[in-house]
Amino acid sequence: MLNLLEIVKVFNRTSTDLNTKDLETNVIVLVHGGGFGAWCWYKTISLLEDSGFKVNAIDLTGSGIHHYDTNKISSLSEYAEPLTSYLKGLGDAEKVILVAHDLGGACVSYAMEMFPSRVAKAVFLCAAMLANGNSALDMFQKQMDTNGTLQKAQEFVYSNGKDRPPTAINIDRASLRDLLFNQSPSKDVSLASVSMRPIPFAPVLEKLVLTAENYGSVRRFYVETTEDNTIPLPLQQSMCGANPPEKVLRLKGADHAPFFSKPQALHKTLVEIATMPHVRAS
Repeated sequence: MLNLLEIVKVFNRTSTDLNTKDLETNVIVLVHGGGFGAWCWYKTISLLEDSGFKVNAIDLTGSGIHHYDTNKISSLSEYAEPLTSYLKGLGDAEKVILVAHDLGGACVSYAMEMFPSRVAKAVFLCAAMLANGNSALDMFQKQMDTNGTLQKAQEFVYSNGKDRPPTAINIDRASLRDLLFNQSPSKDVSLASVSMRPIPFAPVLEKLVLTAENYGSVRRFYVETTEDNTIPLPLQQSMCGANPPEKVLRLKGADHAPFFSKPQALHKTLVEIATMPHVRAS
């Protein structure tokens, strides 16, 4: 009977019985990927709040309802400014858990380098978890070299003229389901099709400067998605091999939008990471 009670106790860790006040932090900040916005986290926000967490989903510059022309974004710092401004505004003793999706991984890495003392943990959800000196383009180039799906779906925007570098990337609407949402419900695909905005090109090009003292001092976790056609599992594993996190977790059956395709499993995984204590070296 005791074993059964223990099983029930573990099962209920993601329920409203979880005492998030005992954690290092109960504040989770969700950072969307390229083309997405805070809107994509609607299921995750609800589930986390029901479990007692305080949740903030951020619209990066030119994303979601943020009123700025994506084509005018000229740097990663400009793209990530809503996130870095949020962290800058925290009190000295305040910490948060950052959760990054896709290109949001580059923004979160940049923020970890700037404000390491304000990030308790960083979770990379099928995200660009880049090593020092690498860019998101370096990662996506590996994908395009091995699979033409991403390359065919991309439509470059040249708002400064065809003789100048691209300013943004659009994803062909006809390719959305196959590329991003191959396991997601139709209603969420419909939501994305009317909500997604162009992806700024400059942040994709920018190489990150990450130090062991700042970025390296933050606990990192990677969450793999097994049915991902945008950042396929082997590419995710390659990033983890080149820049190892503290722990790698896996969402089976999840596509590149696990907040749509596997919301309950994602929620359980985020709670597991949030409640994971430090493992002291013996």
